[in-house]
Amino acid sequence: MLQRRTVASAATRPKLPPTAPRAYFCPRQLPSNQSPAASAMASHDFRSDTVTTPTAEMLAALAQALSHGDDVYHESHATNSFQAFIADLFQKPAALFVASGTMGNQLSLKSLEPRGPYSIICDKRAHVYAWEANGVGLLSSAMLTPVFPENGIHLTLEDIKRGIVLEDIHTAPTKIISLENTLNGTILPIEDLIEISKLAKDHGIKVHLDGARLWNASVASKVSLSEYAKHVDTISVCFSKGLGAPYGSVILGDEETIKMARWYRKAIGGGVRQSGLLAAAARAAYDNIFPTLQRTHEITLALSNYIADLGYELLLPVQTNMILLRYPDFNEIDKEAKKAGIKLGNGRIVMHHQISEDAIDKLKNVLRRCARGGHKGFGGNSAIEIQRTSRIDSVGSGYGSLKRQ
Repeated sequence: MLQRRTVASAATRPKLPPTAPRAYFCPRQLPSNQSPAASAMASHDFRSDTVTTPTAEMLAALAQALSHGDDVYHESHATNSFQAFIADLFQKPAALFVASGTMGNQLSLKSLEPRGPYSIICDKRAHVYAWEANGVGLLSSAMLTPVFPENGIHLTLEDIKRGIVLEDIHTAPTKIISLENTLNGTILPIEDLIEISKLAKDHGIKVHLDGARLWNASVASKVSLSEYAKHVDTISVCFSKGLGAPYGSVILGDEETIKMARWYRKAIGGGVRQSGLLAAAARAAYDNIFPTLQRTHEITLALSNYIADLGYELLLPVQTNMILLRYPDFNEIDKEAKKAGIKLGNGRIVMHHQISEDAIDKLKNVLRRCARGGHKGFGGNSAIEIQRTSRIDSVGSGYGSLKRQ
C-alpha cells in the first residue's frame, strides 16, 4: 500500500518516490493483439490514455455479443450481466452502464439528490470542476467549491475541513464531497479517503468518487476496488481511459440511487438501446487490459527516472501512468515532438497499453535535445504554486490541441 505523502510547505517540491535500482529500460509495450490501425493511431500518442483504439479481443466481443435486447426496457442480457459483474466486483448493490466518465459523474451527483440550496466540495484540479462544461450547474443547480490540497498532491481531511460549509445562511451548505482517484496520475490514499468519509457521515454529507482511473490506483496501491468503494456513496469508473474500451463508464451505488440515475440518464438522452454490444467490448477491456496496468506503471516510472536525470523537474510524484513536466514553454518540446512523429499534450505525458518502444525512444531523444537548450524548469516557483496557478489546473485549454481527458 502506498504511504501517505505530505509536503511541509509551499516551498517544498514533491519528489519522485524512491525506487529500486534506477532503470531506464522500457520493456516492450505493444501487446500481441495490437492491430495495424491501432499501431498507426495510438502507439506514438502520449496525449491521453483515451486515444487508444479497440483491440482484437474488444472487437471480437462486440461482434460476437449474443444479446441485442433493448436496455431501456431492461432487456439487454449482455448489459445486465455486465452491470451485475461490476457491482459484484465493487461490492455495491447496483450498477448502471453509461456513455462516459462525465455522464457518470453528473448522473451520480444529480442522483444523490440533496435538497437545495447546496454545494459540492472538490479538488480545484478535479474533472467535475474544470473539465465537465459546468455540468453540475446545468444539471444539479449546485455550486462547486474547489479546494487546492495543501500538500500539493491529494486532498486530506484538513483540506475538506477548510472548505466545508455546515450552517451559514449566507452560503450554500456542503451536501456532497466529490473526490477523484487517480488525479493527474496521483493516488488518493485509502487512509485519507476513510477519514474524509467518516467526517461526511458524521454530518450527513454524501461522498462521490470519480474513479475514472481507479483501476490504476488499485493496481499501484494494492488496495482492492471494493475497499475503495466501501467508503463512498457513489462511484464512477471508466472503461475507455486506462482500459482502452471504445465506449462507456459504470456508476455504482445503492438501489434507489441507481434507479434515479437510470431515470436521469434517459432524460438527457443516454438510454442506448442495444448497449449489449458496447458492454461486451467494455468487459473485454477489463479482462484483457486491467492485468497489464502494472507493466504500464513500471514503464512510466522508468521514463520519469530518465527525464529527471536529464535535469527536468516534475510537478507531481509519478505513481501510476502520468508524468507532469515543469517547463516554461512546452511549445518548444511540442514542435520537436511533431518532427519526430509523436504527439504530446501541454506538459502531461500519459502512458497507455498501446504506446510503442519506438515512441518512447523518440520521446527520450526529443527531451534530451530540448534539455541541452537549458530550459528545464520554471525558475524559483515551487511545484505547488505552479499547480495552484497554472492553466494546467484551471478552466481552459490545459493540454494543447487535445483538451484534458
